[in-house]
Amino acid sequence: MSEIKIGRKTMGVCATNCYFLYREGGTKAVVVDPAENGAGIFKLLSEKGFTVEAILLTHGHFDHIGGAAELKKASGTKVYALAEEKKVCRTPELNLSAQMPPVVTIEADEWLTDGQTVETAGISFQVIATPGHTVGGCCYYCKEGGFLFSGDTLFEESVGRTDFPTGSMSSLVRSVKEKLFVLPEDTKVYPGHGDITTIGREKQYNPYCQ
Repeated sequence: MSEIKIGRKTMGVCATNCYFLYREGGTKAVVVDPAENGAGIFKLLSEKGFTVEAILLTHGHFDHIGGAAELKKASGTKVYALAEEKKVCRTPELNLSAQMPPVVTIEADEWLTDGQTVETAGISFQVIATPGHTVGGCCYYCKEGGFLFSGDTLFEESVGRTDFPTGSMSSLVRSVKEKLFVLPEDTKVYPGHGDITTIGREKQYNPYCQ
């Protein structure tokens, strides 16, 4: 099969990484964590000849869902998120948009479960529940491509904050060690903020998960 290509646009006040991916030569794209300006994301992809096939959310904080509703409306596509994240997605006080207006909420079209497989745009993702940063945070693993979208669970030599509502440091460390560090060491990690890393690098150097 053709190679999977991944693009990144850093957006918003929190410098959130919004990703889009597609098969080389194809026209169907998947968007991960549209931070803001969903109409702008849609316009950018449309001008490049892409149609948006799915919107994957790693968690419900405002800086990851801010553009989701607008992108969904423009593209007519589905939004996916972990079922345990319903309250965070639906509640401004929990997704922090009440403190950082404009207030945003999002309703997923499909609420996912741990271990579920999502097939879209000719790409297969395994849903990995990784509570800790939020109660319903998750990662998306593509075995074929050898990469992981880690949201705010795992960063380069760091992890997501756990002092927000529904956060838990013990849960986060357990998620990383038991759910992510079992992946192949050469797995590329595309985080919600900061630079790309690998599972092997984080197993060796991440001070939070030793």
